[in-house]
Amino acid sequence: MVGNKQVVLNNYVRGWPNEGDFRLQCTETEIKSIPNGSVAVLLKNLYLACDPYMRHRMSDNHISHPGTILQNSFTPDSVLVGYGVSRVIQSTHPDFKEGDHVWGITGWEEYTMIPNPEKLFKITYTDVPLSYYLGVLGVTGIAAYVGFFNLCSPKEGETVFVSTASGGVGQLVGQFAKMMGCYVVGSTSTKEKVDLSKDKFGFSGAFNYKEEQDLSAALTRYFPEGIDIYFDNVGGRMLDEVLLHMKAHGRVAACGMISQYNLEEPEGIRNLFSMIPRRVEIKGYVETDFKHIYPQYLELAIKYLKEGSLDYVEDVAEGLENAASAFVGIFHGRNVGRQIIRVAYE
Repeated sequence: MVGNKQVVLNNYVRGWPNEGDFRLQCTETEIKSIPNGSVAVLLKNLYLACDPYMRHRMSDNHISHPGTILQNSFTPDSVLVGYGVSRVIQSTHPDFKEGDHVWGITGWEEYTMIPNPEKLFKITYTDVPLSYYLGVLGVTGIAAYVGFFNLCSPKEGETVFVSTASGGVGQLVGQFAKMMGCYVVGSTSTKEKVDLSKDKFGFSGAFNYKEEQDLSAALTRYFPEGIDIYFDNVGGRMLDEVLLHMKAHGRVAACGMISQYNLEEPEGIRNLFSMIPRRVEIKGYVETDFKHIYPQYLELAIKYLKEGSLDYVEDVAEGLENAASAFVGIFHGRNVGRQIIRVAYE
C-alpha cells in the first residue's frame, strides 16, 4: 500500500473559483491492485494540465455535451480528472507495459487506475520534455493546429488576430501564422506577456487589453484594413468588438471563451449582424474530434521543435499541494504560458 494524494472538489463552484473549492486528501492505493481477468493500467501521474474547460464541469448547472470532454460534470467529494502525463507501473493491457509513458485523461492524484485504457496515447518520443505532451505535443497543440489550419484556411499575407496570445494555444497559433507568412497580432494581460509574444513567439505586434481604454481604437491601430482571421480564446466583449473589424469572408475559430466561464449570466454578443454583410464564418470545435490527425501533427511538431522553429513556454507549479492555486490562477492571468502541475519527477 502507498499513500495517494488526491485533489477533490469540495462543492459545486459558482462564480469565480477559489482555493477553498478544493481540498487535498490522502488515501491508500494498492500498487498490485488490478483484479485478475480485468484489462486496465495502473498509472503513476507525473504532470497534470490546468485546463479552463474544467471549470464548466464544476457547475451544478453544467450542460452535458455527449461525446466530448464536457459530457459529465464533476460531483462534490470526487477526485478531479483531466489531461495528464503518466508512467505505467502495472498493466494487463497488451498495448501497454510497465515503464511506458502515456498521456490522456487521468485523475488529479498520484496514482490512477484506468480500466480499458484504449484512449490513452503511448509516448514514443521521450527526448523532449514529457510535460510537452500536455501542450505543444498534446491536445493544446492539436487545438491550435486544427483551429488555425483546418478551420481558418490561412493564406500568405492575411491578417490574424489571436486573443490570449501567450497562452498554451495562442502562442502556437501565432507561430503557425508567422510560418504561413501572415501578419499576426495578439492581445494579452501584462507587459511581460506582450514582450513574450513579440520577442519569443514572433508576433508582428501585441497589446495589453487591460490598458486599452478603447478596444475598437486598438484594433483599428493594428488592423487598419481589417482582420482576416480571428482565433478566439476569450469570447465576450473581445469577440463582440472584433466582429466589427472583420474583413469580408473573414473566419473566426471559436476555441475557448475563458472570459465567460465564471459568469452567472454570460455576456451577450450584440454585433452578430455584421457577420451577414461581411460574410464572416464562425466555427466552434472540439479538438478531440480531430484525434485522427494526431500522428501527422506529432511528427510535424517534433520536427519543428528539434530544428528550433517552434518555441513553447510552460508555467510549472510544483506538487499537488499547489494544484488548486495553479488552477484558480489561470482565470486571473497569473500563469505565463501553459499552466501545468508537476506531481512527481520522471
